[in-house]
Amino acid sequence: MKNIYYCLVLVPLLFSCTDNDDAYIDKPLTVTVPANFPDLVYDVTLNPPTEKGFELGKKLFYDGRLSSDGLVSCGFCHIQENAFTHHGHTFSHGVGEGIGTRNTPAIQNMGYQTTFMYDGAASHLDLQPIIPLTSTVEMNGDLTAILVMLKADPVYKTLFKQAFNDGAITIENMLKALSQFMVMLTSSDSRFDKYRRLETGGTLSEDELAGYALFKSKCASCHATDLMTDNSFRNNGLVVNPAINDVGRYRVTELITDYYKFKVPSLRNVEMTAPYMHDGRFGTLQAVLDFYSSGVTESATLDPILKQNGMVGIALTTIEKIQLIVFLKTLTDNQYLTDKRFSEY
Repeated sequence: MKNIYYCLVLVPLLFSCTDNDDAYIDKPLTVTVPANFPDLVYDVTLNPPTEKGFELGKKLFYDGRLSSDGLVSCGFCHIQENAFTHHGHTFSHGVGEGIGTRNTPAIQNMGYQTTFMYDGAASHLDLQPIIPLTSTVEMNGDLTAILVMLKADPVYKTLFKQAFNDGAITIENMLKALSQFMVMLTSSDSRFDKYRRLETGGTLSEDELAGYALFKSKCASCHATDLMTDNSFRNNGLVVNPAINDVGRYRVTELITDYYKFKVPSLRNVEMTAPYMHDGRFGTLQAVLDFYSSGVTESATLDPILKQNGMVGIALTTIEKIQLIVFLKTLTDNQYLTDKRFSEY
């Protein structure tokens, strides 16, 4: 196991002048890859995070004016103390009391992901925000109206000038700023991380270690690496909700083999992100484990891992479920959940 941090130190860039024509040099941010993480996927050389780019992205993330009612921001459904999920809400909420059809996913370690949304509708982080921004049941934003608002706001005019070489207020630069904010949202300081990196505070109890051993043998095929996901799409055997009939990945690929497959979520901070599954049907971790041990249903696209040796699901005893839950709670990263750099205020 690696026991150091690798840093990408970005070279300072000279950006456009401010309104008073004084030269302004934006400062680069260091993107740190934790020693127990795989390599970064997002190419920061194409969109180097900087102080002003991050500041601009954060302001955009929490600005309700990007939505049609002026109230629903990205941060409305992505709440930091719950790993940027909408804790307690089965489905995402939007403008005009609109209700979506999927549970709000966590935002964490986005720079290590290859696809986004439960069905993988976005294949690049820079493009992902367009989906909730323009969804009629989420933000219902109009990109032309958003540009008009941004260009009329003196704070935004200054930030765009400081953050980008061309200083232009464009949708492309807006999306790049949002990516700079999200790329910096790294959750890597849980007690489990400290254990993996042999750091102070990384001691796990006997039950936690037993839960980790169970996790590696029964869960890690899908929730792989210390990111706790392999970024794949799988059918985990949920009974289809007939009122929604969410077909998952098939909606994007139209391949029969992708029916009812959804992206494997990361289990980081899972203690704080209830309810669970793409439709938020389970309110507790106990309910999730009960499902995997006795609720998995067969279908043509059920993941083969969940059907082995004539058994459907994952064999788990009562004690094993307790130990798994104890272990999963070691993935809670309180530093991330309270980091003022990422908070609205």
